[in-house]
Amino acid sequence: MAQHNDEHANAWTCSDTLAQALRGHADLSPADQLALLVAQGADRLPLPGHGHTLQRWRALAEVAAHSLGLAKLYEGHTDALAILSELQADLATEGLRWAVWCAEPPGERVQATAASPDATQRTTLQAGSAVRLSGHKPWCSGARAVDRALVSGWLADGQRCLIAVTMDQPGIRRDDSHWQAVGMAASASADVHFDGATGVLVGAPGQYLSRPGFHHGGAGVAACWHGAAARIASHLQQAVSQGEDPHRQAHLGALDVALASAAGLLRDAAACIDATPSDPCLLAVSRARLAVEAAAEEVLRRVPRAIGPGPLCKNRGLAQLMADLPVFIRQSHAERDQAALGRLLAEMTQAPAQGAGASAWTL
Repeated sequence: MAQHNDEHANAWTCSDTLAQALRGHADLSPADQLALLVAQGADRLPLPGHGHTLQRWRALAEVAAHSLGLAKLYEGHTDALAILSELQADLATEGLRWAVWCAEPPGERVQATAASPDATQRTTLQAGSAVRLSGHKPWCSGARAVDRALVSGWLADGQRCLIAVTMDQPGIRRDDSHWQAVGMAASASADVHFDGATGVLVGAPGQYLSRPGFHHGGAGVAACWHGAAARIASHLQQAVSQGEDPHRQAHLGALDVALASAAGLLRDAAACIDATPSDPCLLAVSRARLAVEAAAEEVLRRVPRAIGPGPLCKNRGLAQLMADLPVFIRQSHAERDQAALGRLLAEMTQAPAQGAGASAWTL
């Protein structure tokens, strides 16, 4: 799989490929648009850490600028392909729509036990082992749209694991009655209940969280936020170009600084990942995610003040992005992520041999 993705990366031109694939299909649902991108091979993005990480994120940003409902499904699908490659899982992906469902709210777990009743197998579960699932998984985007999903679960010994599940089987029930969202409504999220459904372990127990790609993928989500925020800001840029207005110009200048700064940190993170693919690049990724989140919040605050209610009421695409982005960026953990970055910087200060954190503040 990795070789296939690398070869595709060399020919990848995200703007042309995605624009051509989506042209004339704006009336389709995000699920059907994802199926279209998969059928045309526009899901085969460069893998993180293989020299073209920034190209990957530019593609994610472009999809997000088109539709955040689609971006939620597309990012999850392409993340699943990257995970399967990183964990060397020999599973079919061609033509299939995948998702990654790894939310772990308190008190809600999916338990994984050996599919075979043989007691000896229960203690030797490893990558490729068949397991049986029971429990409830919330926040499953595109639950009715995807063919397969990577689901986080727990083994009897308390270890975290990742399971590949085929969705068209008995023992799986989808419940979208709790999804009352207005923003990100099109992501069609649902609760998924597992009652004896079968799956296959992907990677060794605990490997899903410990692998470097866990953090690399988190920066890919931030690329989606950035693409949507930049598209919203472009409406202000267009308004400024139509006439002299110092207030609009001031808002645009502030947003240019915020978005350009965030883009620079995303580029730094991509370069770090490509230079050291076995390193999670936690400092660079954390900075980039938080910078994009802050820039997106500035965009959401300033653009309505600058352009007024007219475009928000008459431009459906802009109105949808304005409704979707505040929900999507809450995939960030806000102050918890800021605190995590602060702890990381404190640890690096105490052990300077591990790297220079604060030194990046100096020119």
